[in-house]
Amino acid sequence: MKQISASELAAWLADASRAKPLLLDVREAWEYEKARIAGAQFVPMREIPGRLGEIDPGKDVIAICHHGGRSQQVAMFLEKAGYTKVHNLVGGVDAWSRTVDPTVPLY
Repeated sequence: MKQISASELAAWLADASRAKPLLLDVREAWEYEKARIAGAQFVPMREIPGRLGEIDPGKDVIAICHHGGRSQQVAMFLEKAGYTKVHNLVGGVDAWSRTVDPTVPLY
């Protein structure tokens, strides 16, 4: 699993020459409603095992949570399930809000 910073992810998303990754938000519903990265797919951490079919193993996946802990656990789970293009967003939505998009609320 690779670690990716908020600024690295922002540069990736802005690069038209790169395929867009799947932004996989693994937080709880109340967190997702409060603050999220535009375009993220919401699949709560506890639902990941039962919803693997929704996650394309051929695509880069960026696991996202509040600060990066839960998403790292999900990224490790995905790797053990055979996914090879998994990244953990270091600092999570909090880092995204602080360094990339201040319109995303802090909580």
